Amino acid sequence: MPLSRRALLTTTGAAALLSALPTEASARTSSTTAIRQIPLQGAVNVRDLGGYATYDGRRVRHGLAYRSDHLAKLTDADLTTLAGLGLGTVVDLRIPLEVGYDGADRLPAGPVPVARPITDHGLFGQLMAAIGSRDPVRQEEMLGGGRAAAFMCEVYRTFVTDSANRDALAATLRDLADPRRGPLLLHCTSGKDRTGWTSWLLLTLLGVPESSARADYLASNTFRAAYDARVREGLKQGGLMQNPDLIVPLQEVRAEYLDTALDQVRTSYGSLFRYVSVGLGLELRELAALRERLVPEA
Repeated sequence: MPLSRRALLTTTGAAALLSALPTEASARTSSTTAIRQIPLQGAVNVRDLGGYATYDGRRVRHGLAYRSDHLAKLTDADLTTLAGLGLGTVVDLRIPLEVGYDGADRLPAGPVPVARPITDHGLFGQLMAAIGSRDPVRQEEMLGGGRAAAFMCEVYRTFVTDSANRDALAATLRDLADPRRGPLLLHCTSGKDRTGWTSWLLLTLLGVPESSARADYLASNTFRAAYDARVREGLKQGGLMQNPDLIVPLQEVRAEYLDTALDQVRTSYGSLFRYVSVGLGLELRELAALRERLVPEA
């Protein structure tokens, strides 16, 4: 059973942070916010994290925080679009194996690329091994029977338990709070898991209600659906997989994945506040700076 927002946040000395975060009551009354997609030809999950209403009636600024899938396949037209965002920093959360497979980001002049890998717990390597085997029996043994979804849950636990992952998350949140960095775009390979957890955490710390933060997380399924279906069809037509639906749990985001990370927060730290303050090492002044920059006064 996933924890309530209040149960995750409640801890001794957390009043300062609690005052800047939504309660379950405010989450139920939050307004729907249209997600502002950045349409590109070489990436499908590129969005502005601005526009969300906070529990106290403010809105997250547009044009300062973006999330996306990898940017290695951008077209020249995409580069022009990206240049128009005025990005100062692009944070790449992929591990070297992923960068070697898909390629380095293709960026316009201006933004500073920052390599800040967050481990995928071996997900990419396992997926490549399963597909590369061309063996339907082995693929079923590796991915079938709920094993793919269970593996995804393990990936999400590492966002909480792995110290290097926590360091990368903290550094990215500090960059978002730093006006010298300019507008920041963060991404991994598909822009859904490592990027999804970081974005959920950012929106939560900014006081965006749970319903909206979770909707942003789950929206990757909508933005990626057509592309992911083409990938599965290509695997089948190319003779690599007889049952490409085995990889659906790896392609999707699911509420159970997010809830697994939140349950691990409870197990490891007792509350979201302690995960942020002890696990990530973020001080209240840094959280205040993040909110001051990204959530303007009403």
